[in-house]
Amino acid sequence: MGTLYLVATPIGNLEDLSPRAVRTLREARLIAAEDTRVTRKLLTHFDLHTPLTSYFEHNKLAKLDAILAALAAGDVALVSDAGTPAINDPGYELVKAALAAGHNVCPVPGPSAPVAALAASGLPTDAFLYLGYLPRKSSERREFVRQISNLPYTLIFLESPHRLLDALADLESTLGDRQIAVARELTKFHEEIWRGSISAAIEHFTQNEPRGEFTLVVAGKTKSEKQKWTEDKVMIAVKFGLKLGESPSALAKRVADESGWNRKGIYALIMETKAK
Repeated sequence: MGTLYLVATPIGNLEDLSPRAVRTLREARLIAAEDTRVTRKLLTHFDLHTPLTSYFEHNKLAKLDAILAALAAGDVALVSDAGTPAINDPGYELVKAALAAGHNVCPVPGPSAPVAALAASGLPTDAFLYLGYLPRKSSERREFVRQISNLPYTLIFLESPHRLLDALADLESTLGDRQIAVARELTKFHEEIWRGSISAAIEHFTQNEPRGEFTLVVAGKTKSEKQKWTEDKVMIAVKFGLKLGESPSALAKRVADESGWNRKGIYALIMETKAK
C-alpha cells in the first residue's frame, strides 16, 4: 500500500524546499496539489515531472476516491500552494480517509508561516494557539476574539491586507493594547516583522499601506492584566462621569485606563451618549 506524504513547500523563498521534499515529490506516483498551476511552477524550477491532480477546497471531497485509488497503487504527495498542507489548507479529510483505509501518512516538514512568525515574534513560544483567519465581519470578529481574550497563550492569526487595519482595531478594542508582532511576506524579498503595541501597529499600517499576506502574533493575557470591563460597566462609568461634569477627553482617558477598552472607542461612546 502506498504512503500519503504531506510535503511542506516554500512560503516564498524557493531555497526552503528541502532535499527530502524534492526527492519525495520526484518519487511519488502522483502529487495532489491545491493549485496545479502554482505547483507546476515549483516542479519546473526543480526539474520534476511527477503527474499532478488538483485537490482544493471545493473539490476535496469529490477527489477522495481517486486519490485513494492512486494510493492503492503507490505513494502520493499532498502539497498546498505554500507552507504545510492541512494547516489552514485542504488536507484534513484526505489524511483521515487515508488512515481509515490503512495507509501510512508521513509528514515531510518544512516552511509554516504561523510557526515562522511565532519564532521571530519576540513573544512567548512555550504555549500558543493558532486560529487561522479571523472572521470577516467585525461583529463576528470581536465576538470570536472575546471568547479567547482571557487565555494566557500567545495567539496567532492570519489576515489579508485589506482587512488588516479593521482587524487590528477589533483586537485592540477587545483585548486591550497588548504587544503584537505583525509579519508579512515571510521569506520573501519584502519580508517585514513589525513589533510593538497594537495601537502603534495601527498607526504604522495607517501610514504604510498594508501589502502582502499577514500573520499576527498577539501576546496572551498576563496575570497582571486587568479584567476587561463589560460594555454595561463602561456605559455606567461614562454616564456617571458625565453626570459629575468630567470633560469628554478626561473621562475617556480615565475609563480607558481603568477598563482596558480603547480610548478612542470610549470617546465616541461618550459623544454618542451626550448627543442623546
